[in-house]
Amino acid sequence: MDLTQDDPAIAVRRSLGSASRTRRAARWLAVACLAAGSGACVLTQDLPDPALDVPTQYKYADKGDAPPSLDWWRSFRSAELTQLMEEAQTVNLDIAAAVSRIVEADAQARQAGAALLPSLSGTGQEAYSRTSGSSASGLTNGGREVVNYQASLSASYQLDFWGQNRDALQTAEETAHANRFDRDVVALTTLAGVANAYFQVLASQDRIRTSQRNIASAQRILDAVKERRKAGTGTDLDVAQQESVLANQKALVPPLRQTLDQNVNALAVLVSRPPESVRVLGGSLNRIAIPRVTPGLPSELLTQRPDIRRQEAQLASATANVGNARAQFFPTIQLTGNGGYQSSALVSLFQPHAAFFQLVGSATQPIFDGGKILGNFEFAKARQDELLQTYRKTIIQSFADVDNALFSIKQTTIRLQLQRDVLNASRRAFDLSEQQLRAGTADIVTVLNTQLTLFQAEDALSQAQLARLLAIVSLYQALGGGWEPRMEKPVNAL
Repeated sequence: MDLTQDDPAIAVRRSLGSASRTRRAARWLAVACLAAGSGACVLTQDLPDPALDVPTQYKYADKGDAPPSLDWWRSFRSAELTQLMEEAQTVNLDIAAAVSRIVEADAQARQAGAALLPSLSGTGQEAYSRTSGSSASGLTNGGREVVNYQASLSASYQLDFWGQNRDALQTAEETAHANRFDRDVVALTTLAGVANAYFQVLASQDRIRTSQRNIASAQRILDAVKERRKAGTGTDLDVAQQESVLANQKALVPPLRQTLDQNVNALAVLVSRPPESVRVLGGSLNRIAIPRVTPGLPSELLTQRPDIRRQEAQLASATANVGNARAQFFPTIQLTGNGGYQSSALVSLFQPHAAFFQLVGSATQPIFDGGKILGNFEFAKARQDELLQTYRKTIIQSFADVDNALFSIKQTTIRLQLQRDVLNASRRAFDLSEQQLRAGTADIVTVLNTQLTLFQAEDALSQAQLARLLAIVSLYQALGGGWEPRMEKPVNAL
C-alpha cells in the first residue's frame, strides 16, 4: 500500500521537505554565482604602452595657435560649400554604412555579455503513451494508456572564474568603441572629400573661363596678324603660327570640361544624389576666403584624431582577447539545475507532491586538443602585437601628416604670391607686344612668346590657388577636423 496516498499528512510533509530542498539549492546556486563573479581571477594584461616621444611643437607651425573648430569648413566663407557639407553629413552612404556597423558591434557586445548571466528556460509538456495489449503467451489484455504532464524550469550558469567571458565582453565592447571612432573617421574623410571636390570644381570653372579668354585673345591676335598680311607686312607663316596657338587653346578646353564633370559627379556621390541634380554655382576660387591655420599642440593630437582613437580601441580589444585565449587553458565550471512539477493528472500537476528538482555542477579541463588552444593563444598575442605596431605607426604618421600639411601651406602660399608676380609681368609684356604688333613695330615671335607665357601664367595661377586650398583642407583633416571623442557608449550588455 502507498502510504503517501492513504495518509495526506505524510504527503504534505514530504512535499514541504522537497520544497525546502529546492529553496536551499537555489540559494546555493545564487551564492556560487556571486562568489564566482566577485572572486574571479584576472588574466588580462594592461594595454601595451606605445612608448613614443611626442614632439613639443610642429616644425612649421606658428606659436599660440589653437585647434580647429568642428565646423571648420565655415572658415572658407562659402554658403554653397557649407550646404554641401551639411548635406553630406546627413545623407552620405559611407557614413550610413559606418553607423550600421556600430549597430552590428553593439549586437555582438550584447551577445558576448549574455555569457556572464545565467540562462533560464521553461518547458511545458504533455506525454501520451499506450503499452501493447499482447503478452508473451499470446493473450490479449487490452493494453494500458499512460498520460504524463510536466511543467519545469531549467537554469545554467558558467562560473567565470578565469575571466574568460568578461574578456570576451570587453573584446566586443572595445570593438564597438572602435566602430564608433571609425564612423567619425569616415565622416572626416567624407567632409574632406566634399571640400576637395568642391574646390576642384571651382578651379576647373576658373581654368575654363581662362581658356575662353585666351581663345578670344588668340583670335584677336590672329585677326591682327591677318591684317598685317593683307598690308604686306606679315607672312603666311605668321598666320599659321598664330592659328596653331589658337587651336592649341581650343584643345585645352575639352579635358578641363571632363575634369569639371568628374568632380561634379564625385560631389554627387558624396551627397548621394544623381549627377544631373548637382549644380555648383560658386563661380571662382577668388571668392573663397583663406582661413588662418591653427594646428594647436602635438600633445593634443592624440585625442583629436579619430583614427588614433580607433587604433587604440582595436588594440584594447585585441588585448582583452589575449586574456580570453589564455583563460581557455583552465577548466570551465558549469552549474545546471532544473525543477518543476510532474504528474499523471493535470489537476494535481501543481500539487506539492508533484514537485521535483535537480542540481548538477561540472568542471571540464582540456587535456589534448592537438594544439588548438595554444595556437589560438599565439594568434591572439600576434594580433595584439600587430595592432600595437599599427597604433604606433598611426601616431607617428599623424605628426607627419600635420607637418606635411603645414609645410605645403607655406610653400603653396609662396608659390601663389610668386605666380601672381609672374602673371602681372606676363600681362604687361603681352599688352606691350600687342600694342607694338598693331603699330607694326613688334616681331611676331615676340608676340607669340609673350602670348604663350601669359596663357601659361594664368592657368598656373588657378592651379596654385587650388593647391593652397587643398593643402589647407589636408591640414584640417590631419588635425582631426576639430573632432572630440563623444561620450557615447556601446549598449550595456549587462
